[in-house]
Amino acid sequence: MDTIHIRGGRRLKGTIPVSGAKNAALPLMTAALLTDEPLTLANMPRLADVRTLSKLLAALGGEVSIDRGEDADVMTVHAKDIRSTTAPYEIVSQIRASFWVLGPLVARCREAKVSLPGGCAIGARPVDLYIKGLQKMGAEIDLVEGYVHAAAPDGLKGAVIRSPVVSVGATHTLMMAATLADGVTVLENAAREPEIGDVANCLVAMGAKIEGIGTSTLRIEGVERLHGATHRVIADRIEAGTYAIAAAMTGGEIVLEGVEGETFGAAISVLRAAGAEVESEQGAVRVARNGERLQATDVVTQVFPGFPTDLQAQFMALMTTADGESEITETIFENRFMHVQELARFGADISLHGDKALVRGVEKLKGAPVMASDLRASAALIIAGLAAEGETIVNRVYHLDRGFERIEAKLGACGADIWREKEKH
Repeated sequence: MDTIHIRGGRRLKGTIPVSGAKNAALPLMTAALLTDEPLTLANMPRLADVRTLSKLLAALGGEVSIDRGEDADVMTVHAKDIRSTTAPYEIVSQIRASFWVLGPLVARCREAKVSLPGGCAIGARPVDLYIKGLQKMGAEIDLVEGYVHAAAPDGLKGAVIRSPVVSVGATHTLMMAATLADGVTVLENAAREPEIGDVANCLVAMGAKIEGIGTSTLRIEGVERLHGATHRVIADRIEAGTYAIAAAMTGGEIVLEGVEGETFGAAISVLRAAGAEVESEQGAVRVARNGERLQATDVVTQVFPGFPTDLQAQFMALMTTADGESEITETIFENRFMHVQELARFGADISLHGDKALVRGVEKLKGAPVMASDLRASAALIIAGLAAEGETIVNRVYHLDRGFERIEAKLGACGADIWREKEKH
């Protein structure tokens, strides 16, 4: 498989266009199943997960077409006739977000058979919240041989659903299902991530009636049918945060184009506390470090608007060379410290204590061959490699390709000595 090679020690300087958000693009694609008219999505990122979900939509009967742009794609999904309501294990096991087709299929076709999901091995991430929510809306659910069988012969009904914990996936699934349900559905303790709002705004453009967008209470009045629409995917705040951390790590200066600072405000606050300069302006964010050593800073991952778990690994890499000790607490996923042992290969000093990682900053890192365990850990290893002395080789970069578009090209354009070596067949 491909490997990423880095010769560290170069300051990053330049402009990086931020791609469309993976965590919005994927649920937006599944929303196309709610209508028999075309849904056109602009600013689509070129990612392995997008390609995998496209295969699933095609298997269900959707027609997926892509117009290639210079920096982003325009995708049109037309699910005029849904030929199958079964989402097979072979595809769903590759990408967790494909499980989200459950809501639209039950809402539109009144039945669905969806394999239990796969994705990164960073914790249990159970789907019971999805199932209990659909049951409250009148769906009959059975678990048979690893598949969720859902049926609502008389259609879904509006309901009040209060989630015991905040779940992005459950909010996406139940919000989409509720758009075609009979009556009013209220989702209490709903996720507030910008990607949820982006999907909600697209659904409204398709004819859905949704109130409370951006809050923890969503009120959805079901309609008989949705129509097609054109929607632009918001910028990826996790990609932006990752490059912001890379700029701070290398002591460089990067302008992130096309992203609003408010979407990753918690990360910006932490970077400033550590000593980086961050300026947010309309449609761009500038990140710089003047060469002084960063200060150790504590972080606790939280649901939005708190510090995102999807930036925890990258921030840990940043803290490996900071002055002092930082404590990083992971409250979202129980297995999301698998990158610790790989960061140690650079010479990082990190110890684990349950859901906390204690990072003692060292003077410098040294390049090493490392292995990515999941998507965000891959980015953390690249960030460490950018600052390390000597050469770093990152293996298992297929994780990286699931969520970062052309990362080596974007960093290379800003002065990084980074390249990809293709697998030889």
